[in-house]
Amino acid sequence: MNSHSILASAIAAASLLAGPSVAAAAEINLYTTREPALVAPLLEAYEKSTGTKVNTVFLKDGLAERVASEGESSPADILMVVDAGNLVDLVEKGVTQPIESEALNAAVPEQLRDPEGHWFSLSMRARVLYAAKDLELESFNYEDLADPKWKGKVCIRSGQHPYNTALFADYIAHYGAEETEKWLAGVKDNLARKAGGGDRDVAKDILGGICDIGIANSYYVGLMKSGRGGEEQVAWAEAIKVILPTFKDGGTQVNISGAAIAKHAPNRDEAVKLLEYLVSDEAQKIYAEANYEYPVKPGAAIDPIIASFGELKIDDKSLSEIVSHRKQASEIVDKVGFDN
Repeated sequence: MNSHSILASAIAAASLLAGPSVAAAAEINLYTTREPALVAPLLEAYEKSTGTKVNTVFLKDGLAERVASEGESSPADILMVVDAGNLVDLVEKGVTQPIESEALNAAVPEQLRDPEGHWFSLSMRARVLYAAKDLELESFNYEDLADPKWKGKVCIRSGQHPYNTALFADYIAHYGAEETEKWLAGVKDNLARKAGGGDRDVAKDILGGICDIGIANSYYVGLMKSGRGGEEQVAWAEAIKVILPTFKDGGTQVNISGAAIAKHAPNRDEAVKLLEYLVSDEAQKIYAEANYEYPVKPGAAIDPIIASFGELKIDDKSLSEIVSHRKQASEIVDKVGFDN
């Protein structure tokens, strides 16, 4: 027997001793700016049902820069962030790739996803009105914030905060920059105190009699009412009622958490499967329970606290269009001295 035959026999024998080959378990690498505690229940459920391991890298800042610096060797498969502006930023920095998915397109409304398939919304929060509980007010338009009848009665956080520049950018999408400037100047005139603090401070200040109404995010009400923020915040939540405001020619302004597939994703197909899972009924329910967020999939379960606000009619302006007006919105905030 020549040396080649001996080697072949040895390899065959070793294969028999080793037994049948076992495929390596599938893995996905997720880069995210979302708090780990908020995404952990979703990833644990996915791992349990599929056996696919999800490795999570939490980055408070600089996610796009990290992926760009890693280049073609980047291990990132999925990039998950909060705020539509951050998703658009990922695309503009060239670190994402477009995908085609019937499941994602069917679950995510058109205005809540990138027109070219680079990113998809996974959960929503609405920019709602907090109003004093005993106030005789059942409906509200964003335009009404500038009505002189609310002079000295409105509370809101900084106009330069991304939550508010998103709302102001949506106003530009509806009415243009000139009308938005007039409106924002009117809102400033109605402020009960200097714009600042956080969204929960709006409820706190309504309880304290500083203001009657204010704009804030929907999910904070769930966090306050549930007691997660402490007993003091339960009292803040009990002092208000929530109204879903709309634009007169549209719906309620929303912002999102969402995700994209990384440009050089080494596990692209598995990553797409995880995104499709995240818009399933099971995952959307987990989102609702973990952080009192609205599901993006129509008909998916909503937390009872959030459902009590009434039916959410999402504004029909695309998030991509709204984001395109953010820089202009920020400039208008400074021009009218909103935070001064």
